[in-house]
Amino acid sequence: MSDTLRVASPNTIVSDAERSAPQLPELLCPVGSPFALDAAIEGGADALYLGGSTFNARMNAANFDDGQLKDAVRRAHAYGVKVYQTMNTLVYDRERKEYLRAAEMAAKIGVDALILADLGGAAEIHRALPELTLHASTQMSAHNADAGFRLAELGFSRMVVARELCREDLTRIVARSPIEIEAFIHGALCVCHSGQCLFSSLVGGRSGNRGECAQPCRLPYRAAAGSKESYPLSLKDLSLAAHVPALLETGVASLKIEGRMKSPAYVLTVTRIWRRLLDERRAATEDEMRALADAFSRGGFTDGYFTRRLGHSMLGVRSAQDKMQSAQSAPAFDKITRTVPMELSVSIRARVPMCATASAAGRTVTVTGAVPEVARTAPTTKELLLRQFSKLGGTPYTLHHAEFDLEDGVMVPVGALNELRRATVDALMAEPPRPATPATPTPPLPQPTQGRADVLQERTARFARAAQITDHALHTFDICYLPLHLLIASPDLIGRAEAVGKPLGVLLPEVITECELPIVAAMLDKARALGVCRAMVGNLGHLHLAQERGMIADGDFRLNVTNTQSAAVLHDMGLSTLLLSPELTLPQIRDIRGAVRTIVYGRIPLMILEKCATHELYSCKVCDAGDAVLIDRRGVQFPLGRAYDHRTLIYNSTPTYMADRADAMEKYRIGGQHFLFTTETPGEVDAILRAYEKKAPATVPIRRIGI
Repeated sequence: MSDTLRVASPNTIVSDAERSAPQLPELLCPVGSPFALDAAIEGGADALYLGGSTFNARMNAANFDDGQLKDAVRRAHAYGVKVYQTMNTLVYDRERKEYLRAAEMAAKIGVDALILADLGGAAEIHRALPELTLHASTQMSAHNADAGFRLAELGFSRMVVARELCREDLTRIVARSPIEIEAFIHGALCVCHSGQCLFSSLVGGRSGNRGECAQPCRLPYRAAAGSKESYPLSLKDLSLAAHVPALLETGVASLKIEGRMKSPAYVLTVTRIWRRLLDERRAATEDEMRALADAFSRGGFTDGYFTRRLGHSMLGVRSAQDKMQSAQSAPAFDKITRTVPMELSVSIRARVPMCATASAAGRTVTVTGAVPEVARTAPTTKELLLRQFSKLGGTPYTLHHAEFDLEDGVMVPVGALNELRRATVDALMAEPPRPATPATPTPPLPQPTQGRADVLQERTARFARAAQITDHALHTFDICYLPLHLLIASPDLIGRAEAVGKPLGVLLPEVITECELPIVAAMLDKARALGVCRAMVGNLGHLHLAQERGMIADGDFRLNVTNTQSAAVLHDMGLSTLLLSPELTLPQIRDIRGAVRTIVYGRIPLMILEKCATHELYSCKVCDAGDAVLIDRRGVQFPLGRAYDHRTLIYNSTPTYMADRADAMEKYRIGGQHFLFTTETPGEVDAILRAYEKKAPATVPIRRIGI
């Protein structure tokens, strides 16, 4: 005879699968250290994102070495929590092998996905490790669904969309995108569109695209000489906790909390509150909003992008009171108390190896143990089995349900039972093997253009205003680009260009959201009807606009090309030429193969702001005149410019200038040269062109391309 014992333990939490309705989005939480990992698990995260020791955009966080990462994945998976590793920095050619090795290690460790920002690096990873899930970082500046179609071609299954999207744009992207959408819901905000900020890099030498941002946006500035200092670029933290029902209606797949630089106490508090709000499908109460603010605040929160209420109310700084409230309200966090229910079935029969089958967090394992013998004196009892298999302290598990198939008259030593229990727990926590990589990886990797012997020998230029395109400029440059909305309003300029046989090109807007796509498409149709056949494209989601109209597409510097493989990927997508990242040095530029150009003159845009900072600081009249500047603590002036739909551009205080470095440019094979004209008058444009013709030294403060 055999006895079957069933036992249910009341002292456990409900599993994630039981708790979450099918339509509930994933709650994705930040982990900057091993202790923060436990805090996120305790708070109820569905998934975690963390960085390794290289190639992640939060290099100043504690992060995880390979051993710690392996332990983190094992621990999180035991609780049914996914782990996404951030490899979301740009990659240089000399780093490509190391980058791929880091991805291989992540796959070996068992991470559930990589979050990537480099197109070339992503292509190489997808070819070598096609079984590895790829998510496109917000650093890729995805702000419409068309970006999703391009990313899907490269093997991505999810994209993290721009924080600047309003509710309507987010809803439209989810409805149209071929891949999952992940959106930020809480935490610090960059004032610049992610992936488009060069302020820290070009001014301070610390690249935000390389994980080293010095946060110049948090510093004080003034609008004009003698005006009072303020913080016009420092945004309050984002919180959409008051909009949970609306977020759920968008259909977004993953809701992301920012905070890899934050404390475990912050992670615990914010995760716990958001877990409760999602489970109950409701907006936060005033008390909950206060608790979120106490965890971390910059004078409160903003939902300005989501609600499309852009303005001064979005600004905030970290005050002494904020810090005091945070310190006073920080909860004590010692260890994880959260447990995972385990289902257990054990078969014990004489002269047959014991067999235990356990299920927890979506995994099922079967383990065999010692061979029981016929009892000579005291046989093993079901009460002993329950006592020994319930000893799960120090593990993530609680015995929720157990079935013991115990043959009468069998004896098993307590040590053998304990060993079977430990082996069962170890098997549950072990990482399952990854699918084998196919012998022939697919899809094929786009191949770089061979060599740089026949580099572009073109000079091109962009202009902020039509009046800057002088006759001298038309004769000097092979192509002159002007913002789309300005070019279609300048038929006389098109006539002048036709008269000298030089093509004009349009600069597509830096940002084109779902709601703006039809408007921009109509303007582009008008440009095409006027005979314009070239378009400068700075975002994957904009490429189709040019290609559908049969226009030649040139890649802007905003595509962040920093290696040969990225150039190959973009050429393969149909971009005729590419403007390389301004962060590159001359030797790095030399090593990139492809039809590429380099910015050799001009004030490089450091930021693109969703809101009109010029209007806030000055007035529309000053904005129209182009006289607005930001002045930092040292008295350095950064000109402000208007982008499409009243967005704001912040230009570098000094122009890049290489007129007197012709020998260096020749040495490093800088053939395709690109000029940026921003604040210059028509007369100054011509003076700069004469200086380059004479290879004259600069007479004003300048910036050089590094060597």
